[in-house]
Amino acid sequence: MLVQAPKGTKDMLPGIAYKWQYLEEKMRKTAAEYGAREIRTPAFEHTELFIRGVGETTDVVQKEMYTFEDKGGRSVTLKPEGTASAVRAFIEGSLFNDAQPTKMYYFTPVFRYENVQKGRLREHHQFGVEVFGSQDASIDSELISLALRVLTELGVNNLELNINSIGCPNCRAIYNAALKEFLKKNYDDLCPTCKSRFEKNPMRILDCKEEKCKIINASAPEILDYLDDECKSHFEALKAYLTAMDIKYKINPRIVRGLDYYTKTVFEILNNNFTVCGGGRYDNLINQVGGPSMPAVGFGMGMERLILTLEESNIEIPRTPYIDLYIGAMGDSSKIESLKLAYNLRKLGLKCEIDHMNKSVKAQMKYANKIDASYTLILGDDELATKKVKLKRMSDGEQLEINLEDYDKIVSLVK
Repeated sequence: MLVQAPKGTKDMLPGIAYKWQYLEEKMRKTAAEYGAREIRTPAFEHTELFIRGVGETTDVVQKEMYTFEDKGGRSVTLKPEGTASAVRAFIEGSLFNDAQPTKMYYFTPVFRYENVQKGRLREHHQFGVEVFGSQDASIDSELISLALRVLTELGVNNLELNINSIGCPNCRAIYNAALKEFLKKNYDDLCPTCKSRFEKNPMRILDCKEEKCKIINASAPEILDYLDDECKSHFEALKAYLTAMDIKYKINPRIVRGLDYYTKTVFEILNNNFTVCGGGRYDNLINQVGGPSMPAVGFGMGMERLILTLEESNIEIPRTPYIDLYIGAMGDSSKIESLKLAYNLRKLGLKCEIDHMNKSVKAQMKYANKIDASYTLILGDDELATKKVKLKRMSDGEQLEINLEDYDKIVSLVK
């Protein structure tokens, strides 16, 4: 067990780090184009934040949170999602006093104790975007367009945007009464989890993955028929904004999402029936956890799930050269010079490697091949005496003689 990662966790080894770096770079660039700035929050928070924010009746709080007492007797929880932490930081940092809206993005680990399956780990990582301060549906549509931009620019096709509105607390109370009336007739056939949800949060029953519950839910009343005028108008505006951007969507009245804080807009983006992004509006959460009354909307995108989607779609993530230049050396004097050369070239931005294992020249060249060095050069007594060296391009073997101390020339040729 000592050298085994805990169940549901996965190492990011150096050989695949470039995939994560590529995705993060694309996401940062797109988020910046939409005016979002980065936020970083702790890996754990006070447990009460998630009970009040995520919802006491959710599976996340009831079954999946990693909660423990610290040495001071305080209950803390590894964060199971990113939104509540972002909201807490927004309130604590008094960002509500800034010009609104406030747009933030983050990369964060999240922790949930659940069954390990395809695209679902107990520790996974999310790219999230949160926008605070605007109740207009234009922000909802802009956020959706941001998520779609990220996915399409990565080459993901066959995307399906599903949208729904789950209304506000007022119209949802009326809908919950109608839903409970319908579910009463089928109560005995519900799974134990859904029976426990019946009184406290009947809408969560619509999210059940049990087959017998799915059959019952298929004929349940739809929330869209119970929206009040304001919620209905908001949903119509969302559709109009999406249409204006030529973003195709499907209305799915069964989307309720798994967290209690959502209001009005909820959405999911699927690739071949595999959810790669989900989010929605949460207009009451900031006030609920101790801040001012302020609307908000956001989404989360699982990094591991996205990488899996790219792999299954045969989308190659470009691999940048691991090493630009390998500097080989013959003898002690040459090794000292190779270290000096690498030091100076690294300061100019080249990724360089030298021999630290006292290999033969032949073994050094084999090593240069294994690490995919783009160029190599070998230093020996002659090169040190003449200050001339042959720079070899590994892709085709072409060689060029250059001045050993002309660092700028070396950089210009290798770059």
